[in-house]
Amino acid sequence: MTAIPMTRNGYDKLQEELRYLKNIERPQIIEAIASARELGDLSENAEYHAAKERQALVESRISDLEEKIGLAQVIDISNIESDTIKFGATVEILDEDTGSISKFQIVGSDEADIKNGLLPITSPIAKTLIGKSKDDFVEVKTPNGQKGYTVISVDYI
Repeated sequence: MTAIPMTRNGYDKLQEELRYLKNIERPQIIEAIASARELGDLSENAEYHAAKERQALVESRISDLEEKIGLAQVIDISNIESDTIKFGATVEILDEDTGSISKFQIVGSDEADIKNGLLPITSPIAKTLIGKSKDDFVEVKTPNGQKGYTVISVDYI
């Protein structure tokens, strides 16, 4: 199996979700199933079927989280001092076509959240930026064609 890179923050969020599912959600579902069984005929019991469906989803998510946590390669970006873009870097880029500036952090796929400036390492722009430095120009192949960007800053916060 391949290691899954993630920041400490991303790892902690996965751990928190796993604890919640195991300690809060799972017991609530077990209680809901027990209550639904008391209502009688299970073949026509919507509450029972809904609880069992929810249980299957939660158990699947728990399994997924346990696997990801087990394969996690937590990268402490506070120890990185570099002028080049690597995993965990916070990057500001200038869109050469529009003149707009974007700022984001390159993170693991599971912690990505574009709206909050968290760009997955697997994205085309992140892959292109890895290894680049301030003032470098890059071209990224996007669904809308080639886009040109200039790196304004690279930071590890």
